[in-house]
Amino acid sequence: SFIQKFKLVGKDVEVILGVSSSYARRVVRQIKKKNNKEKCQKITVKEFCRSEGLDICDVITELNEFYGKK
Repeated sequence: SFIQKFKLVGKDVEVILGVSSSYARRVVRQIKKKNNKEKCQKITVKEFCRSEGLDICDVITELNEFYGKK
């Protein structure tokens, strides 16, 4: 299941927020900047949820449903 992954990419943010790919990439860049991450590093589910004010369980459920896992 997705919970094993723990890292998010732009496509994941796009799915969760229902936004365009360019906006999703912008969100990822902002979260990386807040967390002092390099361009090549990915953001964690926890960092994303904290930044966007979302519940981690809801986010993981959403991603699992999108990627067709139970």
